[in-house]
Amino acid sequence: MSMGESVPGRFLVDFATQTYAVAAAELQKLRHDPIELVMRAIQPVLWLMLFGEVMAGVRGVSPGNMRYLDFLSAGILAQSVLFVAIFNGISAIWERDLGVLQRYLASPAPRSALVMGKALSGSMRALSQAVIVYVLALVLGVGVSLNIVDMIGVLAVIVLGAALFSTFSLIVACLVKTRERFMGIGQVLTMPVFFASNAIYPLSLMPGWLRAISHVNPLTYEVDALRALMLVSGTSEYGLRLDFGILLGATAFLTAVAARLYPRMGY
Repeated sequence: MSMGESVPGRFLVDFATQTYAVAAAELQKLRHDPIELVMRAIQPVLWLMLFGEVMAGVRGVSPGNMRYLDFLSAGILAQSVLFVAIFNGISAIWERDLGVLQRYLASPAPRSALVMGKALSGSMRALSQAVIVYVLALVLGVGVSLNIVDMIGVLAVIVLGAALFSTFSLIVACLVKTRERFMGIGQVLTMPVFFASNAIYPLSLMPGWLRAISHVNPLTYEVDALRALMLVSGTSEYGLRLDFGILLGATAFLTAVAARLYPRMGY
């Protein structure tokens, strides 16, 4: 190490390099299986074109004068990110079975860098969903904001949301350790997280007990931020500062938990 090179600076460079290496290895799998992207595109298409068009005729579902399809589009983008990220942890189970995980754990990389690499790969996968939803929303006449600052904000929310749920997924994988149990738990968790949020209906329509749950659901704040940034007529109910703060705080907490659990996957 040179005299002028600080230890914290070197650590950050090494941490970023190790995180990128894990994420790049994960994304290589996606390059060899592009069909996955096509299959994942089907779900948002069905929600927007079928559910959105049907519910558009129901009065009072969307707040104010906002069209329901506009209201729904941000929720479906968040849903797509959730569904991609929540099953990201299964890759850790595959890696353990194939012996790849032991090589990761034998490396000098901090466990938090390994976890962040996994989370980053989930974020990159989720960005492909954003492109699909944006294109479909424009085709359907949704009032999407094309302001560059808003679009950068949307990308930041997607990356944070995908990282959060990817890390949560990794924690589940560390606890259950088998593919069958993981898939079962993942399917059980996705629907309550999705429906106990403001993705497809405003919180004002919920009963009190469900509204209380939605207030501690990170997906609610992800949708709130996406709705404010993605739509020309969108606004944030909680404020973007709170939305980003909760997403960042939850991601940091889950990363710390996953970094402690991840080494146990190898045993």
